[in-house]
Amino acid sequence: MPINGPWGAFNFVVEIDGIDEAGFAEVSGLSFETELIRYRNGDDKVNRVRTIPGLHKVGDVTLKRGLVASTAFYQWLRGIADGQDDVRNVVIVLHDDARQPVKRFKLTRARIIKHTSGPLNAAANAIAMEELVLAHERLEIE
Repeated sequence: MPINGPWGAFNFVVEIDGIDEAGFAEVSGLSFETELIRYRNGDDKVNRVRTIPGLHKVGDVTLKRGLVASTAFYQWLRGIADGQDDVRNVVIVLHDDARQPVKRFKLTRARIIKHTSGPLNAAANAIAMEELVLAHERLEIE
């Protein structure tokens, strides 16, 4: 059976429920981990500690893109800041060189927790960027 991949990290699409303007230059922080609970009965005959799976945690995901006129993300963030529990599903789809989907990263119940614009520098030769940090409850890889 042939091995598919590795794939380039530059062919991806971000899909966010309710937002069409989601072209991003960078995605980082796709991670999860399971904490271990270390446990030993006092009457265990073997002098060792057992490990039991504990809480499952996911990392915050950072999305970066060139600053555009769309205010869709700001409106989403403003709703959260005003007390709305506006959670959305986010899917990052990695494509191969033929632009066919090969891997999907699904963030369940994501919300914006941080928005940063800039830096702006008149002497620099760069594009104005904005950064969104998303907290989410579950990461599924398909």
